[in-house]
Amino acid sequence: MKGHVRKRGSKWCFVVDVGKDEKGKRIRKWFSGFSTKKEAEKALAQKLTEINSGTYVEPSKEKFETFITSWLEDKKINVRPSTYGTYKWLVTKHIVPGLGKYELLKLSPLHLQKFYRDLKNAENPLSDEIIAKIHTIISAALNKAFQWGLVPKNVAKLVDNPRFSKREMSIWEEEHIIKFLQVAREDRLFIAFFLAITTGMRRGEILGLRWKDVDLEKGVLAVRQTLSNSGDSFQETKTKSAQRTIALPDQTILELKKHKRKVASEKLFAGPSYVDNDLVVCTSIGTKVLPRNLIRTWYRLIEKAGVPKIRFHDLRHTHATLMLKQGVHPKIVSERLGHANIRITLDTYSHALPNLQEEAAKQFGNILFNEHTSKKHFNL
Repeated sequence: MKGHVRKRGSKWCFVVDVGKDEKGKRIRKWFSGFSTKKEAEKALAQKLTEINSGTYVEPSKEKFETFITSWLEDKKINVRPSTYGTYKWLVTKHIVPGLGKYELLKLSPLHLQKFYRDLKNAENPLSDEIIAKIHTIISAALNKAFQWGLVPKNVAKLVDNPRFSKREMSIWEEEHIIKFLQVAREDRLFIAFFLAITTGMRRGEILGLRWKDVDLEKGVLAVRQTLSNSGDSFQETKTKSAQRTIALPDQTILELKKHKRKVASEKLFAGPSYVDNDLVVCTSIGTKVLPRNLIRTWYRLIEKAGVPKIRFHDLRHTHATLMLKQGVHPKIVSERLGHANIRITLDTYSHALPNLQEEAAKQFGNILFNEHTSKKHFNL
């Protein structure tokens, strides 16, 4: 590829061959606005390097708003509806208003850094976790732009990932669980709370559980679908590992049998007006329980029971922590929770591990250096 520098008026510019058209004719591009010949020569050398290395991108006036909106529509067919809803809210509510005005090719690391800083220092600041998620979306969109040859590089990779602290985990002790269940027993959503505590299932998994996925004879249930956060649709589990079989304690089997008889009675009473979705957790006429209604009941019962206020999701953490403390192997806990791998389980519940290590060390010493062995070999 060739190019040369020349002066136009008081400014310097350069022209470069960027390729050939369909008829084999050279395509030439002019780049102007340089104050000195040296600046123009330096820019020419850089442009020739881009062309020769295949990183040259044809200049475009396309706005970042146009591109990321188009990218969002493409993502609609590749992600779950709930995930798409989150993406759409973050793009339309925050990303487009903050960065949409910039041309895609002119978006810079400084623009992104200032954007994140403004989100953090706003009158109603976003959490670090949300800002980190926004950065992930922007980086994914720009990575696609790079793959398609619309930008020479992904500038989001030149910005430090916004850091956020994990939300502090709160769990209940055994006495809190018993006290809560005693109060909650008379509520028709009792079985949802009981399942959360004894299986570690997520809220959406519990509200999407069907009777056909429960085998009371074998004492297991299968997680196959979830109810969306908005409560408007059922969908497959987010990951393959989330589709799992969970063994049930005898107490849970007993409670499910009692609940099934209650549901059968309600179905008979409602007659033709009953909506049979085969749901374990449902209203008195068979319709799905909305997540917001479950949470409303959850906090009402917590206050009534006088136990520490924790999130519904913390019942999942409570289940896992108690199992680890009881000596259950982390691999089993990981499978019950539907984690992609055991490392997630160990990282999430590392707070429970020091005590486990201490107990394991004691057991190891007791077994290896038992009384007989100690006296014989160590003169104890």
